[in-house]
Amino acid sequence: MIAACLKWVDHRPEVDLLTGEVRTDERSSGASDADRAALEWALRAAQAWGDEVVAVTAGPPAADAMLREAVAAGADRAVRIDLRGDAPSDEVAAALAVPLAGFSLVVCGDWSIDRGSGSVPAFVAAILGAAQALGLVRVTVEAQPGALTVERRLDGGRREHLRLTGPAVCSVEPASARLRRASLDGVLAARRAAIEVVVPAVARRHGAGHAVHQRPYRPRARVLPAPSASSSPRERVLALTGALSDRTPPETLVLDPPAAAERLMAQLRAWGYLEGGGARV
Repeated sequence: MIAACLKWVDHRPEVDLLTGEVRTDERSSGASDADRAALEWALRAAQAWGDEVVAVTAGPPAADAMLREAVAAGADRAVRIDLRGDAPSDEVAAALAVPLAGFSLVVCGDWSIDRGSGSVPAFVAAILGAAQALGLVRVTVEAQPGALTVERRLDGGRREHLRLTGPAVCSVEPASARLRRASLDGVLAARRAAIEVVVPAVARRHGAGHAVHQRPYRPRARVLPAPSASSSPRERVLALTGALSDRTPPETLVLDPPAAAERLMAQLRAWGYLEGGGARV
């Protein structure tokens, strides 16, 4: 069995400039390009090995529309884990690992467009005890069932070539493949396809925080000396805003971590963000 993990996410969220609240719309939500590439690789592997593809997601009921698109493209089954959209990555991975147990290959997108941590595939591989290859830019499906030859990026512009045999968890970049166009028959059949809903029985392993108040970003207040009482209103405004003050030119320093930390603290004190230093704009 081959699984394609998809994430329901809004492609064009709106942010309230006054309150900082993020508003999403189901009409602009769906799978990211990376997840669509993951589905395409799962379908190609299934065709080469004569296997089945299961599209899996963890999200609200609105994510069923994304799963039906996956079925229309060629997935044999669709499974939705009933989970809230803001669940942390480790909780999502723990919920996904339950229906993914026993799969020979799990393909995910490299990272989501809302958080972008790219940690869920690694969490899933760790829970399943499977091999992992993350951030793939090229995938070659071999004739031997469960075997893949892959390529991924490394630091310094290098590339790494790997040969995987299942069970394995892979994450692919968006440019690695383009999802095939669904046929008309597939679209019509997907409308009647049954979506299997799984209620996770995974307890949180740690306390999770949630936002109770949102507001726009506001820089931290700085400690500035009071203007002279004998100054004119214009001079007082100029003194407070620092419009006529000399600016500290930018500089690049190469320091050891302790010296770098001390240099940053000294600069923050000089700017007035920390106590114990003069105020300079």
